[in-house]
Amino acid sequence: MRTVSQCGPMLNPVELFVGLRYLRAKRRTRFVSFITLISLAGIALGVAALIVILSVMNGFEGELRSRLLSMSAHGTVSSSNAIQDWKSLVDEIEAEEGVRAAAPFVPMEGMIQSGRDLYGVMVHGIDPAYETDLSGDRMNLVEGSLDVLQPGSRSIILGRILAYDLGARIGDGVVLLIPRPTGDGTLEPVLERFVLRGVFEAGLADHDSVLALVHASDAAGILDIGDAVTSVRFRADDVMAAPAIAASLQERLGDSVSTSDWTIENGSYFRAIRIEKMMMSLILSLIIGVAAFNIVASLVMVVTDKTTDIAVLRTLGMGPDGVVRVFFVQGAMIGWAGVLIGVVLGVVLAIYVPVIVPVLEQLFGFQIMPGDVYYVTRIPSELEMQDVTIIAISAFVLTSLATLYPARRAALVNPAAALRYE
Repeated sequence: MRTVSQCGPMLNPVELFVGLRYLRAKRRTRFVSFITLISLAGIALGVAALIVILSVMNGFEGELRSRLLSMSAHGTVSSSNAIQDWKSLVDEIEAEEGVRAAAPFVPMEGMIQSGRDLYGVMVHGIDPAYETDLSGDRMNLVEGSLDVLQPGSRSIILGRILAYDLGARIGDGVVLLIPRPTGDGTLEPVLERFVLRGVFEAGLADHDSVLALVHASDAAGILDIGDAVTSVRFRADDVMAAPAIAASLQERLGDSVSTSDWTIENGSYFRAIRIEKMMMSLILSLIIGVAAFNIVASLVMVVTDKTTDIAVLRTLGMGPDGVVRVFFVQGAMIGWAGVLIGVVLGVVLAIYVPVIVPVLEQLFGFQIMPGDVYYVTRIPSELEMQDVTIIAISAFVLTSLATLYPARRAALVNPAAALRYE
């Protein structure tokens, strides 16, 4: 039966001292110490790279979310039939806790023509009196303003790329071809002439190349629904609370309407980013894995070199578990030091990425994300402590597990066999 000193989980001072003492290099173990140093550097670089890359991916996700929501709302309450009393619905939605503003909305799909060119278009019918509070401060209007959209004015605001493709300038006329539902389930084409009064730039091709804004009453006239609208959009105080708000509105308003939010409407974008983040994490984790194998290799060489010392310790009364803890201390110190250095380095780099990248671009004379190729010309970074914590804990666990095999191998050393020829 083992004694408490042999199998107790706590380190005693002797085990700690011997484990730390083995970290110091002697002349004949310089190669082992070099491998140890490489292992520590590999862990530090792997952890730092993971933190920086995930922070940059978080930054791109935030930038994408901001650009997507610059021309859309956080959530939508819609109905299969036209909403006649939409003003009372707007008031009900604005009364919901966490909702900042709500506005009527009439979406349409069709074609737009200027001269001989014909392009697909998504038309958003909005009311500037409500839309200004909803997303007016987010819209990047290059020319004109939302106030040009007046009832019956037949004014239209186009995305920058769409206006460029059409060759249309402010004051030019464009023709909308919209399929309108009829009572018998078929569609009839409706042609309406509008005048270009403004241009916006959202910074996303999906918006700038296909989106057009008109007044809600003009859109309702095309669909022949009178003064009604087809849905009401809302903006939340906290964008992350939009799904919960949409669910609460669905429960409160009943089955007469259906609710949606930005995570559903733009789910493919953020699903792609999550997959990219996961794949980048797996790839960069290989760096930490290789460094952990280096720890195993260096500790195995230490065990081979210290066979006589281990035998002496065993004859002096140290049990197998004590030997395991000695080498666990050595391996854990290497791994934990690497993780600590990597976390500090990664956090500092992630915070100062927007500052470091321009300096590197100026130093090497190139631009990482040129404006004529990418909408985002700077590399954003958004450090999340949850990511840092998960990376640090995972690296701690991985490097600690890497010490188990060499430590157990050391515990199996036979003192009598090791000291036979000493």
